[in-house]
Amino acid sequence: MRFSLPRRLGAAVALASVALLSGVSSAGAAQAPTVNITGIEAKNGNLVGLISASGGADINPALTVTVSGKDHPVDAITSGQGSPVARTAVIVVDTSGSMGEPGMATVRTAVAAFLKSVPDDVRVGVVSFSGKAVTNLVPTADHGKVQSAVNALKANGETALYDGVQLAVRTLGTKGERSILLLSDGGDTASRSTQAAATAALKSGGVRAEAVSFKSNEGNVAVLKGFTSAGGGSVVSAANAGAVASAFTSAAQTLASQLTFSMPLPPGVTAVQNIKISGEAGGAKFATTALVDFGDGVPVATPTSTTAAKTPITGPTEDVVKATSPGSKILGLSPMVLLAVGAVFLALVLFGLALSSSSFKSGRQTRVENIDRYVAPGAAPKKKDRQRAVSENLVFFGDKVMEGRESTGKTMALIERADLPLRPGEWWVLRIVAVVVGVAVSMTLIRGGLIMTLVAALIGVVLGLLAPAFVLRFLAKRRAKKFDHQLPDVLTLVASSLSTGFSLPQALDAVAKDAADPAAKEFARALAETRIGADIADALERMADRMDSGNMRWTAMAIRIQREVGGNLAETMRTTAKTLREREELGRHVRALSAEGRLSAYILIGLPIGIFFYTMQTNRAYVELLWTRPLGLMMMAAGLVSLGIGVFWMRKVVDVKV
Repeated sequence: MRFSLPRRLGAAVALASVALLSGVSSAGAAQAPTVNITGIEAKNGNLVGLISASGGADINPALTVTVSGKDHPVDAITSGQGSPVARTAVIVVDTSGSMGEPGMATVRTAVAAFLKSVPDDVRVGVVSFSGKAVTNLVPTADHGKVQSAVNALKANGETALYDGVQLAVRTLGTKGERSILLLSDGGDTASRSTQAAATAALKSGGVRAEAVSFKSNEGNVAVLKGFTSAGGGSVVSAANAGAVASAFTSAAQTLASQLTFSMPLPPGVTAVQNIKISGEAGGAKFATTALVDFGDGVPVATPTSTTAAKTPITGPTEDVVKATSPGSKILGLSPMVLLAVGAVFLALVLFGLALSSSSFKSGRQTRVENIDRYVAPGAAPKKKDRQRAVSENLVFFGDKVMEGRESTGKTMALIERADLPLRPGEWWVLRIVAVVVGVAVSMTLIRGGLIMTLVAALIGVVLGLLAPAFVLRFLAKRRAKKFDHQLPDVLTLVASSLSTGFSLPQALDAVAKDAADPAAKEFARALAETRIGADIADALERMADRMDSGNMRWTAMAIRIQREVGGNLAETMRTTAKTLREREELGRHVRALSAEGRLSAYILIGLPIGIFFYTMQTNRAYVELLWTRPLGLMMMAAGLVSLGIGVFWMRKVVDVKV
């Protein structure tokens, strides 16, 4: 059927009219841009926050903040490359098998474009999800590490989109402006959680979500729109690598175009308040609300005179309040300065005691020195350099401190068992040095205010006092075990020597010459005691006490009984050696059977301690909750008590007596 020219012209005019009307109606239905207020908090006496609009719409910097029914005009400024509000972004990448190598190449190119445009102060992290969600990089200001982490991603497995979104929210933390940039090409096939849980995590965490839909179907785009709706962001559909890179660049420019607003805290406003922020964005009015914790707020100043009453008073900042608080300074000096002065004073006192300790010599020592000079009158006293004199005076002062203490005897017994050439004074100086090193190390690892500095110093003192004693006991126990391990072979050598006609002292002399240390050294010492009149059985018992060896006590008892009642000493030594060897074999068998339990105990004991110090360096704000909140203090106390009970229990379980 053919139409005439007038009819065709009429149809064209009608179509044009319809198109024009539809364009006008769609323009009239266009929604105003969505305005997001993020990272708002009371900080250093000011209320600060970030404001941004969807689609990169321009925001009029003239804002009005309403707090407790009172309007406060505020001028916002462009954040640019710096912001008083900490900004963190996490790139969430779909690494399922459907992405393939071309898709991963697209991701690398897009992330490079994002990092090129994102402000330097924004910390960026990486989370990927395939069969499970993984944090590939915690947020960092080193953007080179971000690109390296993305370049290492490989595509395989299924898709755990919901788990990835929730992991990204947890990775962002709880402070400052936080956002995620999500790239996905499919739905969810492997998550343990649900879409509703992921959406709730975005909404409750106040995390802004931007999504790039890469080769997605309609159903999957709806899921992404649900995430961005909860996070106050938008979804961009991208069908090729160029579109993905453009979307990532746009997300970076959104961060660069954020406005920062700041105003002094209103006096008298405390606790959690719902504030209102209104202004104009993209030519349209907007008003949004946010919950802010003002804490203790700023006190309302009370005028002291008529003139003062007429003068408007603004609330002081938090730094001024802290600086003028009664407990912030003592005698006009900060606590840290006083602590440093006290440390210097203590060091000077110790140095003075070290220099003057030579005057504390007893009369006996003075007489011995006078006799030495009388015997060799021509020998002039040797000149000592000041460094050597100071060290000797410190050791002498340590001898005076250790003299008469109940623990000195036990300490010297351990030093003797460990075969360490240390005097009591040298051991005291060593412990003082350990305390100084412990304080320095703990204050380096545990940084913070005055309270944390004092806690670090206390921990360092405790470690400095306990670590040398622990090492000494370890060395003494190791040498004693080695002695017990050598004893069956030593007794076999003694029995062979006795069988060839040697006497017991000659057999022991053969052990001192042919055996390895520590047996050779200990038997040589026992023989030296016999040469100055000691009984050989008594010398062996003293050696057993010195090495804390039950096996040696039994051997000395066997020798004493044989010397009193008679008998074949060589056969007695062989029987004793066989018994000790079988006992040691049984002990090793028990240790082998209990090795798994002991290893588990070591891991379970060291794991919480290692994780604590690791988290102190990587995420200090997270672990600080243990001593900045009452609940954290209770949890830490309960954890230490539980750890102590566990150590005691596991030690008793794996400690099998043979």
